[in-house]
Amino acid sequence: MDADDVAAVGSRRRAVVGCPAVHRFTAESERLAQQIVSSSLDRMRMDPPLDGPRTPDELLAQAGQTVTPDGLGGDEALRLWTDVLAQACISVDHPRFLAFIPGAPTEASTMFDLLVSASSVYAGTWLEGAGAAFAENQALRWIADLAGLPPQAGGTFVQGGSGGNLSALVAARHTAARRKGARWPRRWAALVTGETHSSVTYALERVMDVDVVAVPGDERGRMTGEALAATIDGLPPDERDGLFAVVATAGATNTGTVDDLSGIADVAAEHGLWMHVDGAYGGAGLAALSVRHLFAGIERADSFIVDPHKWLFAPFDSCALLYRDPELARVAHTQSADYLDAVTQGHDWNPSDYGVHLSRRARGLPFWFSLATHGTQAYCDAVESTLVVARAGAEEIRRRPYLRLLEEPDLSVLIFAREGWGQADYDRWSASLLSRGTAFVTPTKHHGQPCTRMAVVNPRTTVADLRGILATMA
Repeated sequence: MDADDVAAVGSRRRAVVGCPAVHRFTAESERLAQQIVSSSLDRMRMDPPLDGPRTPDELLAQAGQTVTPDGLGGDEALRLWTDVLAQACISVDHPRFLAFIPGAPTEASTMFDLLVSASSVYAGTWLEGAGAAFAENQALRWIADLAGLPPQAGGTFVQGGSGGNLSALVAARHTAARRKGARWPRRWAALVTGETHSSVTYALERVMDVDVVAVPGDERGRMTGEALAATIDGLPPDERDGLFAVVATAGATNTGTVDDLSGIADVAAEHGLWMHVDGAYGGAGLAALSVRHLFAGIERADSFIVDPHKWLFAPFDSCALLYRDPELARVAHTQSADYLDAVTQGHDWNPSDYGVHLSRRARGLPFWFSLATHGTQAYCDAVESTLVVARAGAEEIRRRPYLRLLEEPDLSVLIFAREGWGQADYDRWSASLLSRGTAFVTPTKHHGQPCTRMAVVNPRTTVADLRGILATMA
């Protein structure tokens, strides 16, 4: 380093004495803020563009190197996002985004998400985020009441269904271990089916290092109490001794089916197993009277998740995690450190004590704000409206001789096949829909055979949208 270099470094060091420029709110900050708010409003006003992915080389050619020593300036960075990068992201709230599980955040929740970010709330502890935790807990209470969980039920909002499932299963195993004391089994194990979400088996096998015991599904892939009991009875005594949980599904991602929750609850109670219900997608159906009967037995669950960013109209990312007895989760998850004693040794409700997290954003607040703004009845009506569209879509599939509905819809997922098509046909059709900006619908498999599916969770999706997509398969 020569003298000029030393001088340059010294100059830079002197420049950051005091408040750095990146943390000063200036007239330029005000102008940029207004631009961002304006762009956000424009995005909420418009019909969402479907858009689509681009290759890394294409994006590099169009955007160039965006992270530089001296910065591009706010105007150019915002332009790159608006004109290039955002257009390489598929809009999940597009009414014809019907792949995977879409999302459809309300305008109220989206706008409030901006304020949550601007407020810099740490929502891990009651000490630092009491107001946020209070509001989130009221939103959780509404969900707990829908599920029929007892008054003491509670939990927290975590990043997504994967984190919710993992957190619940960690609490389940910790509870089982405390009950067994020193008499631990040779291996821990949990019971699932072939339709159980991949995040569950991932959490069990790869993260928690426990065994997975498969329960045969019925003709629709559902776990039943009868099959669960038979599976447990057929295990050797040492494997049966290691069982600590059964994972039921309230709305399978691929088919939308709901397990026999009441029968599963009976068997779980008989064998002293923790019953976890994964309702990441389908749990929102609890808000609709027309399908509430499908969830009978969920009120007996030890833990339950549902993702507001799916069918409860909140922005990414938000999973509501609830426990019948939150104290069991608190004992399992509370972290210990000298610097944390000030917040963990009291009786405050710390959201960080109920999941696999410590630092956390107040990710339940946009959902809470929308609920508080519109009221719970509006949510019930919105969920019901999507079920009406899904049922009409099922009828449209039945009417077409070239299509075959593979499962009668429990909720709002339609899984169906085009007669005579193989995997390559579905792949070409899906790619063509996206490239033309028509829709985003992806292939899947049912009993090993290629097919496709549509998930209707957006109240803006119409029967005409579904009808137009089906017509492209003729």
